[in-house]
Amino acid sequence: MLVIIMFMATIGPSAIIAAVGYAAVMSVGRNPSAAPRILLAMITAFIFAEVIAILALITIPNLLK
Repeated sequence: MLVIIMFMATIGPSAIIAAVGYAAVMSVGRNPSAAPRILLAMITAFIFAEVIAILALITIPNLLK
């Protein structure tokens, strides 16, 4: 049961990373001169998505004790 809950908690951030990565690649393809700004925004979004996943993986086992 715990494994399923933890898997579901990481699906959201994984989908966010995939969507942001796809959008970043498409926007760099359209406007290569904006690559540094797009890269910074992409890395920031990745960091926030990973923090959400890490917090979920830390708090879920503590909630089920």
